[in-house]
Amino acid sequence: MASLGLACSAFAQAGDRPIVLRGARIFDGTRGKLIEGRDVLVVGNRIQDLVPAGQDVADAQVIDCRGKVVMPGLIDAHWHSVLAAASLNVAMAGDVNYVYLLAAQEAERTIMRGFTTVRDVGGPSFALKRVIDENRIPGPRIYPSGAMISQTSGHGDFRNPNELSLPSLCALSSAEVAGVAAIADGVPEVLKKTREQLMLGASQIKIMAGGGVSSMFDPIDTLQYTKEEMRAAVDAATDWGTYVCAHVYTSAGIQRALACGVKSIEHGQLADEDTVRRIVDAGAWWSIQPFLVDEDANPKSNPEQRKQQEAIAQGTLRAFELGQKHKARMAWGTDILFNPRGTAAQGRQLAKISRWFDKVDVLRLGTSRNAALLALSGPRNPYPGMLGVIQAGALADILVIDGNPLDDISLLGDPEKNLRLIMKDGRIYKNALS
Repeated sequence: MASLGLACSAFAQAGDRPIVLRGARIFDGTRGKLIEGRDVLVVGNRIQDLVPAGQDVADAQVIDCRGKVVMPGLIDAHWHSVLAAASLNVAMAGDVNYVYLLAAQEAERTIMRGFTTVRDVGGPSFALKRVIDENRIPGPRIYPSGAMISQTSGHGDFRNPNELSLPSLCALSSAEVAGVAAIADGVPEVLKKTREQLMLGASQIKIMAGGGVSSMFDPIDTLQYTKEEMRAAVDAATDWGTYVCAHVYTSAGIQRALACGVKSIEHGQLADEDTVRRIVDAGAWWSIQPFLVDEDANPKSNPEQRKQQEAIAQGTLRAFELGQKHKARMAWGTDILFNPRGTAAQGRQLAKISRWFDKVDVLRLGTSRNAALLALSGPRNPYPGMLGVIQAGALADILVIDGNPLDDISLLGDPEKNLRLIMKDGRIYKNALS
């Protein structure tokens, strides 16, 4: 980790002095125009106020941001903190300690790309979250789902077929032992596995409601979990004041999930127009990713998987258009998975959705809109406070950009060059300003 010494030095430097970010224009996470004539005053881990430009603040550390733009830290609403930077073979069959060390490295790279918060929608991220929150290593805030809850033969069942014939020797797969997935069949088991993740500290629950591309043995058109099983997960999460998000692509799977009270549809690229209307009518979130067959796609060597990727890519074009047309409550995430080389594209994947959205709406999706989705976790929210905005009382997760992303959204794709300052929770992780 080449930058680890620089990033960790920020922990030792964190103190009680106020910080003033002076002279920049401000994108506050919501408005369509930049705020001028105000400086950002940070006290402790929160933004205390937007004060008149040049106003003296006693005993403050003043950082000159003239000619730059201040904006909220970025949020990825569909991230896999432990699984993004490990290949499939390493993640499923490798030494779990090695996988955690890879995840720690990637956590630093994530925050250095300007992503100060992620919603982890599958994987054993609880320990990683803890060491980040304790300021032992640099990384983003993590909203953890814990193990992905899957039926046998579902998208979270990573076993090879030959493992099924020896149940006495293979009571738990390596993925289950590591906490990547939890296989549960029937209402009692779904309740148990959901409650276990809540006990471990899940801020929301992730279930597999349909087939996918990354797994080899569950066709993408399959429906997964009966209504009774799905409602069991929703009931258990609701009892804890939080919600269920569901991996699903097809219209039939989305409609079943909505009928059972699922609040966030993850992916959904194969939804037809009637299903999009139902998402809107249910008041659910549509957490969508720019899945295109391009240089940023998760690598697939299997011909059938590549064929499925192409179908989803076509669906992606239609999904963004239908979401805009019907004013769906959309969120954005990357779902970079088992793709160590692809994680560097995180900011570029946000920028590329300017193909469908105005630049200001792209920025809203990556900040205040995603923050609103994270807030659904209610009392299970691990970071109470406002995220995704630059306003008085918000948590001090702040970026300073060289250039104006409202004019050139591609600035987000080159964070090493364009992000001049990165702050999370009032701590400075990068400062390349004079």
